[in-house]
Amino acid sequence: MVSTSGNSRPDSVEEALKEAGEVLLDDDRGLRTLLYRDMLLNALKCRRDELDILDLKIISRAVADFRHAACVFKPYRGIRKVSMFGSARTADGTPDYELAVRMGRLLAQSGYMVITGAAEGIMKAGIEGAGAENSFGVKLLLPFENSPAKIIEKDPKLVRFKYFFTRKIFFVMEADAIALFPGGFGTHDEGFEVLTLLQTGKAPPMPVALLELPGDGYWESWDRFIKEHLLVRGFVSREDLSFYRIFHSAEEARDWIMTYYSTYHSMRQVADRLVVRLEHELPDEGIRQLNEAFPDLLGGGEVHKSSALAEEEDEPGLLSKPRIVFPYDRKHAGRLNEMVLMINSLGRTARGLGAGAMSEADFVAHEPADAIAARR
Repeated sequence: MVSTSGNSRPDSVEEALKEAGEVLLDDDRGLRTLLYRDMLLNALKCRRDELDILDLKIISRAVADFRHAACVFKPYRGIRKVSMFGSARTADGTPDYELAVRMGRLLAQSGYMVITGAAEGIMKAGIEGAGAENSFGVKLLLPFENSPAKIIEKDPKLVRFKYFFTRKIFFVMEADAIALFPGGFGTHDEGFEVLTLLQTGKAPPMPVALLELPGDGYWESWDRFIKEHLLVRGFVSREDLSFYRIFHSAEEARDWIMTYYSTYHSMRQVADRLVVRLEHELPDEGIRQLNEAFPDLLGGGEVHKSSALAEEEDEPGLLSKPRIVFPYDRKHAGRLNEMVLMINSLGRTARGLGAGAMSEADFVAHEPADAIAARR
């Protein structure tokens, strides 16, 4: 079979033909072989369809970028990561810069790695705080910004992307949390993209921390716009506001990210069932409370404890974790995020830690839409 090593490549046309033949003629019906075959056939379909040269360039470069980036991230998939966004124009030593340095340092001390755009400003600050050894740089090739920040310039975890869209995939796909600092169009573009992916269920639940200095009001004014215009007009739902929170210190933001994964670990959709893996088993009383709090998620079914499903055998490192399973139609991502918050609250209470920041009253720390409308 074809080697799965990121550095393996055929040395001649003959070897390439041999490997292609092995993939196309292999009787193995495993998912890996089927995906190899599908990629080869799609390449041939590009030739059959006589696509324009520009189309072929975009497809070819996007696939090459994606393959290389996946190889870089693959050895670190077992380590949680936080993508940090903010202005490249933030000057060294300014309060915002030092806030990002502090955040990067705290994350690294807590066992996390950071992902930044590898440029100047907030991106360099995040790497400076975490250290290059705990950082990934996903650099976009721009005509006015060719060189990455020197702190990560020669690091093997620096990946250069041609296109925004491939870069964005890795910012979200490899992240377990997002940290947004004050920034311009690019920062808001990344922030809204992440929130859209979370809202639509195209990305798994994760915490989005908005960091600003005390008294700055940068994200607080943004939050007012979201509430007073998007929420009041029904463009977003109340539960969508549970995806993000505003913090005025790196310590608070770091603590929230860690609390988010204190009981909740990850999830996986298996047909019409959602499997939620946990760091700690919930008591029976907690399961009862979940069933009472989220009937709208369950479609007439119920949350119940479970061992690993047969379909999860391809993730052997997670098979021993306790689980809850319930029917899920993939249509209520905001409510699902609220369930994750409640799972963490129940887990903390069960372990005698107190509900703390994840108390039920704090699931959505935002003013209701009707209260905002009455004020206007």
